[in-house]
Amino acid sequence: MTARPEPGSEMVFQWRKWNGSPHWRHECVYLGADEWGDWVGQPVGWHSIRPGAEFYAAAPNVTLVPPSGDFALTVNRDHPIGMRIYIDLGWDVRWADDPVLATGIDMDLDVIRFERDRDPADGPSGTWVDDRDEWAEHSIRYGYPADVMTHLEALTLDLETRVRAQNAPFDDATADAWLDRLDALQLGRPRLDA
Repeated sequence: MTARPEPGSEMVFQWRKWNGSPHWRHECVYLGADEWGDWVGQPVGWHSIRPGAEFYAAAPNVTLVPPSGDFALTVNRDHPIGMRIYIDLGWDVRWADDPVLATGIDMDLDVIRFERDRDPADGPSGTWVDDRDEWAEHSIRYGYPADVMTHLEALTLDLETRVRAQNAPFDDATADAWLDRLDALQLGRPRLDA
C-alpha cells in the first residue's frame, strides 16, 4: 500500500481527464481511513480549480477514496443549496507515490443527492445520475474502452440505488463522523498552493 500522510496533513486531490488533460484540483486535508477507504476533507473556504473554473468550498465536505479506485464520494454538511452527496465516477482513483497527492481520472458520470427540494428551474431534486450527455460525448472523443464503459455504467446504477437507500458509506452517520473530525481540526487557510 502506498504511504498515507499523517491525519491533519494538507494534501491535494488532482483529477485529470482520460486524455491526461488537467481537471479539478482540490486543496484538502487527510483525515484517516476506515473500512470503506481513505477520507480527506475540505473546510469552508478551501480552493478548488480546473481550467476555466474555480470555487471556494461553501460548506465543509469530506471525500471517500475507496480501494476500488472507480469513484470518489463527497459528502457536504449544511451546503447552501442542499447538496449532500456528490459522487464522481472515476478510473484509477488512488494515492500517488507522493503521500500528499491523490489522483484520478474523471469519467464524467456523477451521482447526486440533495437533502431538500429545489426550484425546478434550478434542476432536479432528490437523487439522480448527472452528466449522461458529457459521458456520451466524451466516450466518443476520448475513445473510452468498452469494458471500462460497461463497468462504470453498471456501477453508476448501483451507486444510485445505494445512495437512495442510504446504505453505508452513503448514509449520514458514516460521513458525519468524518465531518466531525474535520471540524475538530479547526483549520484556517491551507499553506499549499492550489
